[in-house]
Amino acid sequence: MNNHLALIAKTQSLIAAGDIVGAESALTELADAEGDRALMVVLEQLAPKDILAVIREYDQSKESIVNLLVTPAQFAQALVIEKQYKDLTHTHLRGMVNSIIFRDSADPVEFLTAVSELDGGSTAMANYFSEKWARIEAFARTGTFDSVEEDGEMLSETALLASAYASPRLELDEVADGDWMQLAWHLRYECPDLFTETVLVMRAQARAQALGLDSEDYQDDEDTRIETSETDRGRATPAAREDDEESAI
Repeated sequence: MNNHLALIAKTQSLIAAGDIVGAESALTELADAEGDRALMVVLEQLAPKDILAVIREYDQSKESIVNLLVTPAQFAQALVIEKQYKDLTHTHLRGMVNSIIFRDSADPVEFLTAVSELDGGSTAMANYFSEKWARIEAFARTGTFDSVEEDGEMLSETALLASAYASPRLELDEVADGDWMQLAWHLRYECPDLFTETVLVMRAQARAQALGLDSEDYQDDEDTRIETSETDRGRATPAAREDDEESAI
């Protein structure tokens, strides 16, 4: 246990110093030496912001033992504070989500259910789909991903929720790409409440963008976010506010 406490302190120190690669290496070394269970025990002791700092730096060219072992609850807690990183492209967010939700033997619904139980979960999902707004609206309206016609009417909130319980027009194996289409399918047909909330947030973000506001963070404090030029490649992490930590736990 003392060794674990020392590793936790080391990991937190490396993350605070912006050495995300070093922090992940330290965690990987623990798993290699003592097994996956030991790493899971350590992950349980890390703050969501520290887990997030590691898992959002996912590199698809190599396997991350941390991304393979993070639990649905840990994933959800980290996900809802990811917006602190000022990543307007959401590239890291999508890579992180895909690498965890679609990892081997994982149940995507377990992770999405955990996300749905936290404030900010629908905003995180909306950010994930930010570049696919028209196609998500089309999926909500028709059950396919063909873009909504310019004169097509968007479903009301009531109709949106009702349609989420409709039988799928697309089968899961038709969209099982380990990416946004598959995630949208799981959301609509297996987590319909979260899907509805996500679409509504995306609409609000689109309206904010049309008004020239910050579409990603239209109701958040800009001071809590930092440029991704500092966070990419593991050079820095955002300073987490106490209220963000409390809301995520």
